[in-house]
Amino acid sequence: MRNLAKMFFLTLVGLLLPAVAQAADGAAAGGDSTWGYALGAGLAIGLAGLGCGIGQGLTAGNTTAGIARNPGAAGSMNTPFILGMVLIESIAIYGLLIGLLLVFKF
Repeated sequence: MRNLAKMFFLTLVGLLLPAVAQAADGAAAGGDSTWGYALGAGLAIGLAGLGCGIGQGLTAGNTTAGIARNPGAAGSMNTPFILGMVLIESIAIYGLLIGLLLVFKF
């Protein structure tokens, strides 16, 4: 648990340190303020992909385990499996859409 907290803290510092440097530099020179859109787009696509990958892995694994336990139920498990995969994939498409909207905003 300590390693996870340390990794989270270092990631947070790594993400916020350029923001502090940009704020200090941009105040005097009137710098470019579009870097936040690119960061938000990357986070939107990355987190959507991460969540969808985990969800699809769990769905496929549990469906496969259910079919292995009861092969006769494979036909009745197919439709909910495909529907679940489609709904999970739609979240990835929403993340991509938000990322593209942020990238082309500036």
